Amino acid sequence: MGAQESTETLKELAGRKAVEFIEDGMVVGLGSGTTAAWGIRALGERVAHGLRVVAVPTSEAAAALARQYRIPLVTLEDRPQIDLTFDGADEVDPRLDLIKGMGGALLREKLVASATIRQIILVDPSKMVERLGTRVPVPVEVVPFGWPLVRRALAERGLEATLRQQDGRPFVTDNGNYIVHCRFADGIPDPPGTEAWLNAIPGVVENGLFVGLTDLVIVGQPDGQCRLVCRS
Repeated sequence: MGAQESTETLKELAGRKAVEFIEDGMVVGLGSGTTAAWGIRALGERVAHGLRVVAVPTSEAAAALARQYRIPLVTLEDRPQIDLTFDGADEVDPRLDLIKGMGGALLREKLVASATIRQIILVDPSKMVERLGTRVPVPVEVVPFGWPLVRRALAERGLEATLRQQDGRPFVTDNGNYIVHCRFADGIPDPPGTEAWLNAIPGVVENGLFVGLTDLVIVGQPDGQCRLVCRS
């Protein structure tokens, strides 16, 4: 088994484990990205066998996959409180704070997370870090008109900021915005403070630091088991 196939197996383990926590009648938040996609597939199997739920997707891609598996969809306007959301993450620190959004869906992901009673994060072991910002940059969703101002504000703090590209053009989110990748040379010692000052920059819509929103992390393990890490 190659490294990619092995990683996908770990993601599938975590996704299937998360769906075990979903009960009949729940409103479920559907995360975005490759790990959450395994959870959506597993949820679709349970729906096919009679589980009754409705779901709020965090991206157009998650919505399309849910429709493929005949999972009934609703909006936050329909159901403003969500019982359980499962989603992936790009980094998880020991306090269960996260960096999310490298897939470009961070705004909707954070809105759904903020409306959720219980947030479950699904990862493989490589996503567990001692300090956020050491492996991946922080994605920052910005209004296209204002992105140069955001880049300048970040540069004034000594940070490297690059505009995310796709096929030689700026990547555009489901909300019509750009993504700026903000890289911290030595990681992020203060995630709550960093989240606050990033969002205070004019032109920033939201950023990929998810602080204090996670209740449980499910880590797929190479031995075929899952490690459960709860917020202390």
